Amino acid sequence: MFTVRRLALLSFSATLALGLVACSSEGSSDDGTSTSESATAESALVVYSGRGEELVDPLIERIGGGIEVDYSGNTNAQAAKILEEGDATPADVFYGQDAGALGALDEAGALAPLPEDILSLVPEQYRGADGTWVATSARARVLAYNSDSVQAGDLPTGIDGLLDPRWRGQIGYAPTNASFQAFVTALRVQRGEDGARTWLEAFVANEPVAFEGNGPLLTAVNDGQVSAGLTNHYYWYPFKEENGDDAPVELHYFEPGDPGALINVAGAGVLAASDNQEAAFDFVRELLSTESQTYFANETAEYPVIDGVTSDYDLPPLSELGSTDLDLGQLSSLEATQTLLTDVGII
Repeated sequence: MFTVRRLALLSFSATLALGLVACSSEGSSDDGTSTSESATAESALVVYSGRGEELVDPLIERIGGGIEVDYSGNTNAQAAKILEEGDATPADVFYGQDAGALGALDEAGALAPLPEDILSLVPEQYRGADGTWVATSARARVLAYNSDSVQAGDLPTGIDGLLDPRWRGQIGYAPTNASFQAFVTALRVQRGEDGARTWLEAFVANEPVAFEGNGPLLTAVNDGQVSAGLTNHYYWYPFKEENGDDAPVELHYFEPGDPGALINVAGAGVLAASDNQEAAFDFVRELLSTESQTYFANETAEYPVIDGVTSDYDLPPLSELGSTDLDLGQLSSLEATQTLLTDVGII
């Protein structure tokens, strides 16, 4: 059994309902939500998805087998719903955009241990420490910048450089997006509560420009409304395909180990309350199949997490990015992050 304890956090409902509408689909990304379902009520397996419908449905169609997908909230809201429903939840699988929500469900005892054959497919740093969830794809935090107005050599090596007055009013961000909030959680883990608050207060004082999602943010960078914006790498690739190579938006990676260089994951876990766990385990196996991983690599420009799958996109190797010493399970303290963001006036 699991209880609604830590993620009284995620049912921080006013914030989730009003603010966290940003894990949705912009094309094949996670910057919007949908209330539609992909199958009928008699489906054998119920998946609560915090990923966008346009992204997930092609996978569901390939997997087949009678699967009902609930897209009625973003990653954080879906995790909140699971905890509010408790042992009565109809969900068999949670498929989320962010390691923080997975870690929070794990801490609440809501996830079942995964079989070893599933865990062994994924590198240790991209799965739950106690084996209750696995990554299904990975993404890097980046700074997208307008190459017409900014020289690559003038970009900062880390997030502290964004506090320089030269960037006043010129940095875009998507504060309600789960990935931005995961970045703030990583900042809290790495620098402590006081250090994170100090950085955020200085960031706000430098008048960053908030956007409702990463798609509008990239458009603003492209149009010169802002000089640069904090986002995930995989939004950029379809944006460039749609707008052409002449679009003046390029990616800048912060130095490994900097909080702004976070490598985060989408992932899945099976609900401890599920009466259909074997089918749920099979669904997670399918997300880690070569076919599904190739889909992530080539259709959404995310990083595959199993060996032997490469991308048609020219993605920098994960081994050259971010920091592998951050336990992604530590991103579970969402409530504290949202409280801090509210205190400093960001959400």
